[in-house]
Amino acid sequence: MYNVVIIGSGCAGLTAAIYAARANLKPLVIDGHEPGGQLSLTTMVENFPGFPEGILGPELIENMRKQAQRFGAEFRSGAVNEVEFGSRPFKIVMTKEAFEASTLIIASGATARMLGVESERKLLGYGVSTCATCDGFFYRGKEIAVVGGGDTAMEEAMFLTRFASKVHLLHRRNEFRASKIMLDRAHKNEKIEFHTPVILDEVLDVSKGAVEGVRITNSENGQTSVLPVHGVFVAIGHEPNTKVFRGKLDMDANGYLKTHDGGKTNVAGVFAAGDVQDNHYRQAITAAGSGCMAAIDAEKFLENNPA
Repeated sequence: MYNVVIIGSGCAGLTAAIYAARANLKPLVIDGHEPGGQLSLTTMVENFPGFPEGILGPELIENMRKQAQRFGAEFRSGAVNEVEFGSRPFKIVMTKEAFEASTLIIASGATARMLGVESERKLLGYGVSTCATCDGFFYRGKEIAVVGGGDTAMEEAMFLTRFASKVHLLHRRNEFRASKIMLDRAHKNEKIEFHTPVILDEVLDVSKGAVEGVRITNSENGQTSVLPVHGVFVAIGHEPNTKVFRGKLDMDANGYLKTHDGGKTNVAGVFAAGDVQDNHYRQAITAAGSGCMAAIDAEKFLENNPA
């Protein structure tokens, strides 16, 4: 039986753990499918306040984890299979054990959709990115590629023109899912060059541990070519990690948890923080901020609703 159980160990979950632990609530943190969240797959983080020289993503996560442990947070590895919200205490079921919690903070994040190319996975964090706001600065004066055909891809491509000398936008179809206004803006930007309909076959060069180009194939004529680029931004959307909560908590059409008045969900005593409820900002600092809010909300809830 725990005062607070936190599902997820990224920026949101660990910040919630720090605040809950300092409030002497002795929280339990369940690591989830992706321990450390997306920061654990990132190399240099330069936009998190307090690190003028930047900090490696895994190092930032490890520091936050140690900070939470210092104040008494407990950790369990593994993922949650089921949560029973019918009554308090809530029951959280994992593969080999189960826990009860007076309050629950869901910080299970959202997973960036990837292309499924092996070289993409191996170079993630080494020139392959899923966040233009996070990593665009590193490509000042360089040519880069953006993969996608929706509004997110157009937004990221236009944002990246602030830094890159040229942005190659790669899409597998001639038609785009992006809204007309976003597509028109991207077409009018002289730094963006469209490549359609093309399939990204490989990110080069895994053997050098850095992006030096992409090999693409035109799906209409089968012609293969290599584009020399220094970065690849995959912008085909995110998938919130909310499958286990479907039918139990309110979600939007894309599966993100709905929150109100801070981190409150539609179930009293259940709070959400980070990318699992934020499909707009998706930054480490906003995730940390919402984790703080959720922990404070949980503390106040426990004061007013003792187990």
